[in-house]
Amino acid sequence: MENIPGSAEAGGAGGAMSYQALKRLDEHWRKLKARTPMTGPAPEVVTRRQGKWADSGLADRSQAVFDVVVCGGTLGVFLATALALRGLKVAIIERGPLRGRVQDWNVSRKELKELVYAGVLTEDEIEEVISIEFNPSRVGFAGGTELWVNDILNLGVSPAKLIEVCKKRFVDVGGEVLEFTGLSKLDVFNDGAVVSLDNGKTLVGRLLLDVMGNQSPIVRQIRWGQHPDGVCLVVGACARGFENNSTSDLIYTNTQVTQVGSSKTQYFWEAFPAGSGPTDRTTYMFSYLDATPSRPLLEEMLEDYWDLMPDYQGVKLEDLEIRRVLFGCFPTYRASPLPSAFDRVLQIGDASGIQSPISFGGFGAITRHIGRLSNGLYDALQADLLDKNNLALLNPYLPNLSGVWMYQRAMSVRLDIESPPDFINNLLSINFECMERLGDPVVRPFLQDVVQFWPQVRLLSLIMLTKPLFIPQIFRQVGFFPLIDWFRHFIALAMYTLLWLALSGSPRTWVNSLPKEKQFVWRRRFEAWQYGSGLDYHP
Repeated sequence: MENIPGSAEAGGAGGAMSYQALKRLDEHWRKLKARTPMTGPAPEVVTRRQGKWADSGLADRSQAVFDVVVCGGTLGVFLATALALRGLKVAIIERGPLRGRVQDWNVSRKELKELVYAGVLTEDEIEEVISIEFNPSRVGFAGGTELWVNDILNLGVSPAKLIEVCKKRFVDVGGEVLEFTGLSKLDVFNDGAVVSLDNGKTLVGRLLLDVMGNQSPIVRQIRWGQHPDGVCLVVGACARGFENNSTSDLIYTNTQVTQVGSSKTQYFWEAFPAGSGPTDRTTYMFSYLDATPSRPLLEEMLEDYWDLMPDYQGVKLEDLEIRRVLFGCFPTYRASPLPSAFDRVLQIGDASGIQSPISFGGFGAITRHIGRLSNGLYDALQADLLDKNNLALLNPYLPNLSGVWMYQRAMSVRLDIESPPDFINNLLSINFECMERLGDPVVRPFLQDVVQFWPQVRLLSLIMLTKPLFIPQIFRQVGFFPLIDWFRHFIALAMYTLLWLALSGSPRTWVNSLPKEKQFVWRRRFEAWQYGSGLDYHP
């Protein structure tokens, strides 16, 4: 393990690749799964104070006030650029260098197009940042269904090039970047927020966006005393020496439930050609778990990865040149997205939990919501609606996201019941077999983390008709109360779908005649119905 190659680290998932970084992350995961009750008050990063910031003595009265201060630039630079392009004064704080990791991000072209619609990239720049394109992609489960699809997560994008392009555009339109600078404290006043930096300097902003990921100190303060409801652990590597390297795997299994120490888990695989060379390939092994003490450490999973990956890919380990080792720990919470807990502060991306609980990495979630968020934030700043109640409308309840929790639970090995070792593979095989029969309108949104009501109704109906004896096993695996909780979200999904369909075809010009505060509220409601029903997705 000590021979893991390391390189210069960058922010964001997969940005740290050294053995020391692995040990640090495992220590964080060890604390999460220990479920030790947190005692004492939460570490205070954000403090709400009355009065005006200029009277506090915390910052120089003469210093410029930013409209938006973005903490966390690796994913925050995209939204920061979109806001700066609208004429807002924006600053980015990044505790390290603002650069992308070496390892590709795998996305669909549709996700990149969202950055074009937001003005962050041009069409030509999309082609510049794509390092590789490939098709088709496989979905398959041991002993069961194998399905092939095109144009889903079939692009490898260079984060280094992408962030370099966005950073330049951000600076060109007047944005300010503060690198090697971290957030120390935030004091929120009635008319602004004083951002204290770890270098002793201060900034003043009307609004602070927390894009610091799931380990954000502000999120830690908000979620103090909460334990994650689920965790996705990921290990993998990018290696050179794969001769058969023209296709990818979106989700694949080749084993049943595996014993790991005193725990059991189901391993899943992803694999993608890498843009760094014709025989370079990235393979990820991941698992969905609850945060309990017996669950394996990342280092234990990584040892299994070295044992299992050669058989999965049909290669010999000694024939490969390991270029990078990758790992991540993604805690997820049922109470997501995280509503704003403070005036003038809003969580974005992984910090808010807006990504699907069965995916890892937040780039796709950022791009999907960038248009909605940039519109809403601009409206909030123009109308000075920066209190926590109005900001909470930008991270609304989304029933399609909340309902995905049942899928994560169904794909996790429960330790309190005995299930057949092939249960999870059979469950997923049946699901995707039925999806394949129903065609692209069901398959494609689901594989891009979009859950919609009518496709779900068709899928569940077909499963009940063709595999009725399997239904009781699903109920047993998921549990009674989680099923009741899922059904509540499913009913809400139906309501959001009907509301959006009823309103999407009709003119909504009446909203423009309302006061600004009411306009803001109604526009955010429309967006919640559209995105919460998954009807923002278009093939």
